[in-house]
Amino acid sequence: MNLFSFHEEAPGFPFFKENGMILRHELLNWWTDVLAENGYGEIQTPLIMNEELWHRSGHWDHYKENMYFTKIDGENYAVKPMNCPGSVLVYGEEPHSYRDLPIRLAEYGQVHRHELSGALHGLFRVRTFTQDDAHVYCLPSQVKDEVFKMIDLADLLYSTFGFKYKIELSTRPDDFMGKIEEWDFAEKALEDALKERGIDYQINPKDGAFYGPKIDFHLEDAAKRTWQCGTIQLDFQLPQNFDLTYIDENGEKKRPVMLHRALLGSVERFIGSVTEQFAGRFPLWINPKQVAIIPVSDKFADFADDLAEKIKKAGYRVDVDHRSEGVGYKIRQAQLMRTNYMLVVGENEEKSGKLTVRNRDGEETKDVSFEEFIEKLNQERDSKALESIF
Repeated sequence: MNLFSFHEEAPGFPFFKENGMILRHELLNWWTDVLAENGYGEIQTPLIMNEELWHRSGHWDHYKENMYFTKIDGENYAVKPMNCPGSVLVYGEEPHSYRDLPIRLAEYGQVHRHELSGALHGLFRVRTFTQDDAHVYCLPSQVKDEVFKMIDLADLLYSTFGFKYKIELSTRPDDFMGKIEEWDFAEKALEDALKERGIDYQINPKDGAFYGPKIDFHLEDAAKRTWQCGTIQLDFQLPQNFDLTYIDENGEKKRPVMLHRALLGSVERFIGSVTEQFAGRFPLWINPKQVAIIPVSDKFADFADDLAEKIKKAGYRVDVDHRSEGVGYKIRQAQLMRTNYMLVVGENEEKSGKLTVRNRDGEETKDVSFEEFIEKLNQERDSKALESIF
């Protein structure tokens, strides 16, 4: 499928190729629209920030062994392993009223975390990845509703790809920041939200982040393998460490609650999970290889090219196989690339204007007009159908 590769010059650092970038863009463009519809604004924060920030955030004391470092003008800097401190700086730039909350800031942030070479595993365990992070700053009274909304977003995301999933509530680790009573409150808030929704979950003792407990989503793919992707975390520590405030209805400064949320989790791991889920047979809307046109001979090359242009103008990705190989070979090659639909064109198609549509299971639908073909593609794409419409 030619989605990504790895090289010994950069172990644990994936190279996304053209097909992989098409899939990645389709996924993130859709998800960005979903987030905008749900009240998220998008930000971007720097990859490298001063060492002092990481002392203040607590990462220096609790996460230093997983970080990469550099010097700039004699000052110590760190490559960010998480996006939250940058988001905190953005929130703290200006005063906020209780009327402004909740504020939802989303970021596709690239992070770097040192992993031992023996732990690296394809896209599932890498040293750099993009998180679909969001940080929600809210009133204590808004926490439960915000968690509900995040759970709904998670369900939309995972059901769109046909994933079953399990939920764990991960509690205070041995290495933690803050007061135990704050942790108890945060754990109870997340647990109450799960119980009120009637959601089945398991307790995962001592596996929370160092700054707060979390709800973890474990996806199950078609082969019954599970992958931890999404997470919702409740954090009292960073708002304290960075003195984040809002003005309440009485004109007094109060501390907001901070929720961390990543539902794709690692974009790379999610793409790996989706690839495993469909064994590369991606749904039409996200597939880099949507349509292949196979002329039976050079005589019909111009007809094939004209048809391809019409399909491209309708908004679809299309390849024309002009190689001098046999038709059967070209069909097999298109199937190996997991192309959704193949159109073999020759004299009958040129004269009649009708198409024979072949899906990747080898099933054919004959005498399909161009207009009907595009109409059905639109239905399949726009509904994000998991199965072929032909």
